[in-house]
Amino acid sequence: RRPAPTSAPAPPEAHAEPRPDPPAVPDAPDADEGLVLVKSPIVGTFYRAPEPGARPFVEVGAAVRKGQVLCIIEAMKLMNEIDAEHDGEVVKVFVEDHQPVQYGEKLFAIRPA
Repeated sequence: RRPAPTSAPAPPEAHAEPRPDPPAVPDAPDADEGLVLVKSPIVGTFYRAPEPGARPFVEVGAAVRKGQVLCIIEAMKLMNEIDAEHDGEVVKVFVEDHQPVQYGEKLFAIRPA
């Protein structure tokens, strides 16, 4: 004969209520519907202006046209111009000048025209 099973207390985690996932905090302003994010196509150094001391290619609030240069990313001593893919208004610049960027990192948010 088998002995009758004894009821052992369950481990504390078995009775713990499942915790809900924390709410996702969207990045402003891409939480706004309809904004287009310009992301880095390469790893490199982000430059807002064509040369030191020059005015930035674009500022927040600036109207941009498709094909207009938004910034430069230097990679392996090559200067790569990053162009706007849509007409619109620059709503946010995510990266500081002279900062390293990774592939796929957000650079700009543009509200399409």
